[in-house]
Amino acid sequence: MELKKVIMALFMVCMAGSAQAADVDGVRLPDTLTVDGANLILNGTGLRKKLIIKVYAAGLYLTEKDRNFQTIVDADKPMAIRMHFIYDGVSPKQLIETWNEGFAVTMGENAPAPFKEKVASFNSFFTKEAKKDDRYDLIYLPAKGVSLVINEKLSGTIPGLDFKKALFAIWLGEKAANKALKKSLLGEY
Repeated sequence: MELKKVIMALFMVCMAGSAQAADVDGVRLPDTLTVDGANLILNGTGLRKKLIIKVYAAGLYLTEKDRNFQTIVDADKPMAIRMHFIYDGVSPKQLIETWNEGFAVTMGENAPAPFKEKVASFNSFFTKEAKKDDRYDLIYLPAKGVSLVINEKLSGTIPGLDFKKALFAIWLGEKAANKALKKSLLGEY
């Protein structure tokens, strides 16, 4: 029964939002999300580019606004990152390679075997090409872990605060993959 509750709570994040929304390159991101009873507010938005290609619009949702990347990465609180794809046709292989590059930076090449197993499980969620207007919600809930919800469907959950820290550090950490996106997600426009 607990799994059903988690799935319903995650589904609620996709259905919830305020009447207002932020516009990122033509993509509307809601100002709020409700996840497992927690109200999350939009902390910042940005655009992920690869060279000159616009890949996705992103929004960081927290329980309260915060500009300190380390506080956000370390927090054991509900939070989410929404990736709304602009580019049509990001293959599972490209997604997995990008995640692996990010985790290599945030965890280092000598990550412990249990963490590598979590990354492999996470990568197994990416089986379809990301198309224009697909929404990928990465939702962290304390004591449950990080869930990936693609277009309102739960793909899976990876337990552990360690995984959440490494994942969110890809966007927000000291060695974030895209410094401009990091600043935007932190609300430093």
